[in-house]
Amino acid sequence: MPTSLYRLRLAFLCLLSVLAQGCRSTFTPLERGDLLRSASFNGTYSQPVTLDYWQYVPDEADADEQLPLLLFLHGAGERGDDLNKVLAWGPPKRIANPGATGIWADFPAIVIAPQCPDGRWWDINALIALLDHAERTLPVDQDRIFVTGLSMGGYATWALADRQPDRFAAIVPICGGYPHHPYVASTTLASMPIWAFHGDADDIVPLRATTEPIEAIRQAGGKPKLTVYPGVGHVSWVPAYDTPELWEWLFEQRLRPAR
Repeated sequence: MPTSLYRLRLAFLCLLSVLAQGCRSTFTPLERGDLLRSASFNGTYSQPVTLDYWQYVPDEADADEQLPLLLFLHGAGERGDDLNKVLAWGPPKRIANPGATGIWADFPAIVIAPQCPDGRWWDINALIALLDHAERTLPVDQDRIFVTGLSMGGYATWALADRQPDRFAAIVPICGGYPHHPYVASTTLASMPIWAFHGDADDIVPLRATTEPIEAIRQAGGKPKLTVYPGVGHVSWVPAYDTPELWEWLFEQRLRPAR
């Protein structure tokens, strides 16, 4: 029987670095003199962050054992201030089930499942701050940090990986879309292990939102996995999270080889 999910709240000031570097290449001065100069700016600005979230740590974890971490991002329907809504789908639902079987009976990773406030979209800076907090306070293996999300959370999964491509061992976006032109994905995510899922009958997020970045990454030499469910609408996360091969594949991924 897995340890219960714990309700937690993260509230602090998130310090975000700002770096703007001017052009450092040579140039021809204007006739009126050397009016254009390269320059750089380094500074910080603060932003309050408050996130309620579920936290799960495996029962059998040794005190000195570092564990994989899975960040789960829900969809738009689970936003609000009732944390129980986050238990509607995905890993939190399965872990919280008293009759959990298979991998869910003793899920082998830390799970962090935050709730997005009502009327908002996922704040990537806040998610980064939450991950930083988890790494400071939990026995996280930094070579095995994974992100998965559905619908709105699928969009945030792509966006988070795009922002910090060197942080994640793998991502699993489900029926979400890449937030930029697909070409950008080919430059930032070509080497990242990705397994994306989508239903070809999805009338909320079109299939191309997933296939276009996947194809761009493949053309750049990447090897992302893609599963398209024929006749399945927006709830493609149901069969996706019930795929045993997904979890076998996910926990094989690492940022760096095991020492």
